Amino acid sequence: MGIVVVEICDGSLITEIDLEKIIESKYPEVAVIESSCLSFCGMCAKRPYAIVNGKRIFAKTTEECLRLIMKQIEVELAIFA
Repeated sequence: MGIVVVEICDGSLITEIDLEKIIESKYPEVAVIESSCLSFCGMCAKRPYAIVNGKRIFAKTTEECLRLIMKQIEVELAIFA
């Protein structure tokens, strides 16, 4: 388990990309956890989103969401540096 946790819903539009492979290969201290539901009803079908250490990250496109997730990961990792 990493010091930064990225949670995604298996119904989220962010699953269009292999987020786990992208994130965990770049950031070995990050764990990506896919759940069947994160209890944000309807959000997963409307736009890509994830939760990074308890903070919701969402965007209009998958690419933008990935960029914002990585930005938040950098913020979280800076706390432990």
